[in-house]
Amino acid sequence: MSKIIIISKKKWDKDNYNFCKNNKKFILLNNINFKKIRQAQPRIIFFIFWSKMVPKKIFSNFLCIQFHSSDLPKFKGGSPIQNQILSKIYKTKLSAFQINDKIDGGKICMKSNISLIGKAEDIYKNIEKKALQMIIKLSKKKKILFHRQKGRSSFYFRRKPYQSNLSYVINKKFGEIYDFIRMLDASNYPKAYYILGNKKMELSDVSLDKQLVKGKFLIKKK
Repeated sequence: MSKIIIISKKKWDKDNYNFCKNNKKFILLNNINFKKIRQAQPRIIFFIFWSKMVPKKIFSNFLCIQFHSSDLPKFKGGSPIQNQILSKIYKTKLSAFQINDKIDGGKICMKSNISLIGKAEDIYKNIEKKALQMIIKLSKKKKILFHRQKGRSSFYFRRKPYQSNLSYVINKKFGEIYDFIRMLDASNYPKAYYILGNKKMELSDVSLDKQLVKGKFLIKKK
């Protein structure tokens, strides 16, 4: 039985991976383990939520497919979800592409619609679910067809923690403030915050009601 390796640094919803429990075809890893990869000799290695460059000795010896949360070649690079929401894009694509030595620059084998509505945590869970559905479909194909990326390319850098400061949008419309807070609302992600003297206020679980933005806040030492 040919093996399929799925590598993801974080599992947003463990239930999304239930299909792997009794299926020996799939091997789940949370990092690149050269020893396990050599032992498995997988037909395909899939990367979900992977932000580092994959070593050439991996993608030159195995078919490696990565998922990127944009309609490639648009919004290549870091923080694609946040950068699209800031550009008022709320519907986009999840692009599956063959990894090469260029950042998000490989040939495309599949795209699927995704929504950027809701808090970041829920967006990530839905993207994870969609990526795994695409993996099941792709792993069943005898031959995966790839095509070059088409269209105008754009590139964005990964957001830095200081860019989560609410001061960047405090004078903007309520809808933009709402988008800013929700797009950062995920575990282990720098939440939207505001500095109050020697303290830091973090915002989460936000909702928008016409000219009113409601949510939770947590005040702690900087």
